[in-house]
Amino acid sequence: MPKSTSPRSPRSPRTSASSASPARRLAAVGAVIALVVAVLAIGIAVGKAVEGDGGSGAPQAAASAQPKEDAAQQKMFDDLAERTSRRKDGDPLAVGRKDAPVVMVEYADYQCSFCGRFTRETQPELIKKYVDAGTLRIEFRNFTIRGADSERAARASWAAGQQGRFWQLHDELYAKNRHGDELAEDKLVDLARESGVRDIGKFRKDMNSAAAGRAVKRDQDEGYGLGVQSTPSFLVNGRPVSGAQPTGVFAQAIEDAAARAAKEKPAKDEAAGK
Repeated sequence: MPKSTSPRSPRSPRTSASSASPARRLAAVGAVIALVVAVLAIGIAVGKAVEGDGGSGAPQAAASAQPKEDAAQQKMFDDLAERTSRRKDGDPLAVGRKDAPVVMVEYADYQCSFCGRFTRETQPELIKKYVDAGTLRIEFRNFTIRGADSERAARASWAAGQQGRFWQLHDELYAKNRHGDELAEDKLVDLARESGVRDIGKFRKDMNSAAAGRAVKRDQDEGYGLGVQSTPSFLVNGRPVSGAQPTGVFAQAIEDAAARAAKEKPAKDEAAGK
């Protein structure tokens, strides 16, 4: 994945945490999560190795520490969900209720074949089973890592969203694998027409606008700040899911997140005075 090569000025040791930029705070959260996941993975591997050797003391110690580790990990996921789930009214790049108990954030590139597979094969099932039932909200992020053609397609999808046709163009872009010249501006205009975008003049203007550039950069910065390394990548209530996994993997992650949200709802309602 491309890395930023722009130099950064050294931060003063007196800089407060509250003055850190959102991107740096996200990066810090991502780094801690990666560390927690690595520690847990190492602990599980060591536990299995000792158990295979017939040991008994080490596995017991690892098991007793697991609840604390799980709690710390879950706290990081909760913090990540709070920072990344926008839940914005009228967000054209989102589908599902604003107050759905589970939010899945997707980071994707329009030249990514696995992103297309997810859109064609898995997303329709998740929408039918969970979005339509009010359990799930999906928020899309234009995480463009494959150059100018991807960025042009991302701006086009954002422009279609300004006329309420984001998801229609999104699905058309992913209907087959498209690369390079297939994402030239005139081709994107044709796809916009096929997707039901009515005002093509406005579409062209919006696609090439500074606002489109800022929207795409915001999504890029969020992904890079989290340490996203490939597409598609997902957060399900803050819990990472990487790649176009089988539908069952997403279903399990959504149901687990929904069950946890339901369990915590009474305490949250009481704290909110409901």
